Amino acid sequence: MNEDEHGMDNPRSTFSAAGALALAAFWLCGCNDPGPVGPAPSGQGPAPETSVTPTGIKMVLVPAGRFVMGSEDGPQDEAPPRTVELGAFLMDTNEVTQESFRRLMGRNPSKFEGANRPVERLSYFGAVQYCNMRSLREKLTPCYDLDTLACDFSADGYRLPTEAEWEYACRAGTTTPWSFGNDARKLGDSAWFQRNAGKATHPVRQKRPNAWGLYDMHGNVAEWCHDFYDAGYYQRGETQDPRGPKSGDERVLRGGHWAGSAETCRSAARASEQPGFSDVCFGYERYGFRCVRKTPRD
Repeated sequence: MNEDEHGMDNPRSTFSAAGALALAAFWLCGCNDPGPVGPAPSGQGPAPETSVTPTGIKMVLVPAGRFVMGSEDGPQDEAPPRTVELGAFLMDTNEVTQESFRRLMGRNPSKFEGANRPVERLSYFGAVQYCNMRSLREKLTPCYDLDTLACDFSADGYRLPTEAEWEYACRAGTTTPWSFGNDARKLGDSAWFQRNAGKATHPVRQKRPNAWGLYDMHGNVAEWCHDFYDAGYYQRGETQDPRGPKSGDERVLRGGHWAGSAETCRSAARASEQPGFSDVCFGYERYGFRCVRKTPRD
């Protein structure tokens, strides 16, 4: 992977009325996650609607809406910005932890061990295997064919977010380079990155969440997305629920990581890697993920 070229080392959204209705209709579960929780942002509207899965993982309802994906000010692969419309979906409030991964998969591949730290040293293949296992554990229909890696978006199980879903959720209604604003000096309040991470991951939910209650969208570990990577895709990509190119050699990673610069943690920043990448000498311990699924009423 070339991080400079793909954006890891180097905005504008509109929250729709349909999204507000989706939020109002969603059932709010009163369960609480264990572990530390960072301070919630103030003055950014009502608390996000959440639920807790049968496997004990908190998810947020990301409302349907539209936003401008990409950036005019970043690397060329973020341009041209285009308006994208998305349906509602559920997203994990934090990156999949080592404890969650170990419980389902019976192993923990991570370098920086800790039950509440994000799982890392994980390939794209490992992430989709977890998605299917979590689906089966909750008696949902798995999304992935593990022989072809084809994803059935109509299934009610877990999958990786599309690149558009990820950026939309990260922005949480904002149009600025980061979900908290324009000032990179404030990134440390929301992210673990090269200036404050101490060359390691950290437990999830320690930093400030975005306005939709999502933690660590900036930094900690870079997150695998569904899409194949194509530097020129934004020039021809779909505008309604885009799912990326049909084929490619690499998959998209989003969000920056503990060793990345503030620029790599921007909401629009793109990166990529081969899905079976396994060389820990070149950043494998920087890759993790979180899950999404369709809303139960879809």
